[in-house]
Amino acid sequence: MSIFKRHNINIIGTGSKTIVFAHGYGCDQMMWRTVASDLQRDYRIVLFDYVGAGRSDLASYSRQKYGTLDGYADDVLAIIEAVATEPVVFAGHSVSSMIGLLAAIRKPELFDRLIMIGPSPCYINDGDYVGGFSQSDIDALLETLDANHLGWSRAMAPVIMKNEDRPELASELADSFCRTDPEIAKHFARVTFLSDNRADLPSLKVPSLLLQCADDSIAPVSVGEYLHNRLPKSSLVKLDAVGHCPHLSAPDETIRSIRQYLERP
Repeated sequence: MSIFKRHNINIIGTGSKTIVFAHGYGCDQMMWRTVASDLQRDYRIVLFDYVGAGRSDLASYSRQKYGTLDGYADDVLAIIEAVATEPVVFAGHSVSSMIGLLAAIRKPELFDRLIMIGPSPCYINDGDYVGGFSQSDIDALLETLDANHLGWSRAMAPVIMKNEDRPELASELADSFCRTDPEIAKHFARVTFLSDNRADLPSLKVPSLLLQCADDSIAPVSVGEYLHNRLPKSSLVKLDAVGHCPHLSAPDETIRSIRQYLERP
């Protein structure tokens, strides 16, 4: 099977610079639709689904390969090599920020810049590090997800999305969670929320933009500041947007921040 079919790769726009957009947990490439529609006027946009998400080939899913974020990083590198001949801009939401970081550490020559939206290198509080959750919080979250995937999806989507005055946003996120194969969703959640990439941060040599939302239940402001202080060549932009999905809830602000960053020399 071709990599284009396995990951449902779609390419739009005809700009000279390529941006590869990578979705977060429980989502698919459709979450980028507003941002991608705007940026395709000036950039070549590559959209894809991780194996197990969206319209990817579910039969290609392997619990062994995707038992760590490194398996997803392998796929990102393969996708970039298949779609581009020049270094790309990689834009990752949430857990994809760390997937992109791992890929860029391994093959920095494939990357021009990284854009990380709501990134977190570790979700669990550890001494002076405030990731936003205690170990018991994460254990309870994963236990609830294991017991009732659909119920967890409906309950967590409003917490993740915020923007209570626009309930349609939480409904879209919940629907996306519910479309994901439950067993794959449970496994990816465990891999995501138990990951710890803090030790990898100093190894990144590719310039990066960190987009931090003002009120994010998944990646608090302290996490954005932690990353900025430890990632060489990083820029931190604190958005007015709230929630964990500004590309959905505040696309104009997200687009503006990305454009301003990419237009710098």
